[in-house]
Amino acid sequence: MKTIYSLIIVGLLLAFSGCSSDQWISLFDGQSLEGWKASEHADSWKIENGAIVTAGERSHLFYDGEVEDHNFKNFEFSVDVKSTPGSNSGIYIHSKFQDEGWPSAGYECQVINSNSSTDPGGYMEHKMTGSIYAIRNVWKSPVPDNEWFNYRIKVQGKTIQTYINDMLAAEYTEPEEIYRSDGMEGRILGSGTFAFQCHDPGSVVYYKNIKVKPLADDLPTPGIPPKDLEFEKQLIDLAGQNFPLIDLHTHLKGGISEEEALAIARTYGYTYGIAWNCGLKMGFESDEELNEFLETYNPSPFVWTAMQAEGREWLELFSKESREKFDYVFTDAMTWTNDNGKRMRLWIKEETEIGDPQNFMDQLVDRIEKVLTEPIDIYVNPTFLPDELNDRYDELWTEERMDKVVKALVENRVAFEINNRRLIPSATFIKKAKAAGVKFTFGTNNGGADDFGRMDYAIEMISECGLTPQDMWIPGK
Repeated sequence: MKTIYSLIIVGLLLAFSGCSSDQWISLFDGQSLEGWKASEHADSWKIENGAIVTAGERSHLFYDGEVEDHNFKNFEFSVDVKSTPGSNSGIYIHSKFQDEGWPSAGYECQVINSNSSTDPGGYMEHKMTGSIYAIRNVWKSPVPDNEWFNYRIKVQGKTIQTYINDMLAAEYTEPEEIYRSDGMEGRILGSGTFAFQCHDPGSVVYYKNIKVKPLADDLPTPGIPPKDLEFEKQLIDLAGQNFPLIDLHTHLKGGISEEEALAIARTYGYTYGIAWNCGLKMGFESDEELNEFLETYNPSPFVWTAMQAEGREWLELFSKESREKFDYVFTDAMTWTNDNGKRMRLWIKEETEIGDPQNFMDQLVDRIEKVLTEPIDIYVNPTFLPDELNDRYDELWTEERMDKVVKALVENRVAFEINNRRLIPSATFIKKAKAAGVKFTFGTNNGGADDFGRMDYAIEMISECGLTPQDMWIPGK
């Protein structure tokens, strides 16, 4: 005999037949696991205060109820989620029931807001909440642990979108020619059910208010699929390898808005750090100016905020309290005063005094060593040379000079930026720094909207220099 809950479901199905509805249909009664079927370790699931809770060995809980005969194609799925520190979970869509193992069919939408790994050489999960797992990742947690948030997933045609608290987190549209890494061949759209993941005994995650809005099967695909399939293969491989595709040196210049930047980030599965210039004649010039801006600036939870410290006067202009309002601080060695007392900005020919190139290089290395003692996280625009010397880069950056810079990076625990705009440092320099244990970041330092791009140079250097996820520096990790 059907329970009251089942009768309600049947009634809703009759009311909203035709595979499309403007109404949400509940998939969870808040009291039992009726309509849900667990794989191995069924005792890893429990009900607590109206929520499904993950609490045990690896297991997956599949929706097996009567709504749409638990077979969904186009839909909106909504659930309220609360994670606990270090917990890892996920929501599967277009999946099929499996007795054991990780679900092979459909996509996983990631749930993790912090990482408990303390092993510097071990695996640390970088794919955060909102990620379309290993396809288009979100590399910055948009919400904290121990707080409820809404997770919404929409599938229409060949497009998947994830929303966290109604903010678009990730988006992906399948191309006609789909590439998947080994073991991920089932990560494609079709139709299927939903499932939650219990990752391990230390991962406790809560799910409640679970509901779905079925959509018509014939709705058009709203998104645009990747066009450069070779580049797409690189992105998919790196996403699957947990390689953090993060650009920590971008600017809202040339009329580009934060939302436009976020749209570009979603195209490739990147996460950006938005930097603000702080220094003499380069942007904000005082605590008062900076704090007035920060009081009204409300960045997206999907970006980091950076202080770009300009010139060597920046430490006199800004207090430690102001610096700590940013997620991280970086600077470069493009502004310094030479031995003749001339303050130079090396990217401006009229302000730069070269003289003897060898002497200039010795002064530059000396200034870089001093810059790296400043309270910064990243050395950006690294190893930059004025245009007059740039065609002699490999000659002037001798082994001895490179060794001095690498030694200073290690001693001061400063990350080394791989700069996409200027194509620096060289692969030789990167390999030397990697061998010494230096951490890296990627940065574009875009001059406007036109070069807010794909990080081609950084991705090239990953392969050429053998970089791994453990080699990368990430704010807060």
